[in-house]
Amino acid sequence: MPRLFVAVWPPDEVLELIAGLARPDVEGLRWTTRQQWHVTLRFFGSVDFEDAAAALRSVAASATAAELGPETGRFGKRVLHVPVSGLEGVAKAVVRATKKVGKPPEPRPFKGHLTLARARDRRRGVDLRPLVGTPIAAGWPVNEVCLVESHLSPKGANYEVVEAVSLQ
Repeated sequence: MPRLFVAVWPPDEVLELIAGLARPDVEGLRWTTRQQWHVTLRFFGSVDFEDAAAALRSVAASATAAELGPETGRFGKRVLHVPVSGLEGVAKAVVRATKKVGKPPEPRPFKGHLTLARARDRRRGVDLRPLVGTPIAAGWPVNEVCLVESHLSPKGANYEVVEAVSLQ
């Protein structure tokens, strides 16, 4: 069964802005690539494609605007990210429409973000503090959500959009 999640993809001009951020060589830190830059709304795990696609097609949410920034941040010692706001309503609608598909939805509140880098060692982490606080800001219209298949490899995940669903 495919490993699937629901995401929003920034447009090329936002991806260019993100690509302009410094990516220093830090031992133990793996930088994500342009092809991996997205905002996850809901992770399913390994599920039947048709079940996930049918549930996603039933999402009732309006088009919205996403706001990237205003600066880089971190989640603990392992994840460097850029916050993304404006997608809370869409994420809630996705969870509501897909709650019976795959892994149970996360019990914690949605925190929109785009992951820039991850520490390789789950136990120790990396000192991300010097990388936090870099200014970056952009906005873009969000008119669709995507069902994405994740293909895992030793070099990181590769993502393939397998279905796009327009927002009302």
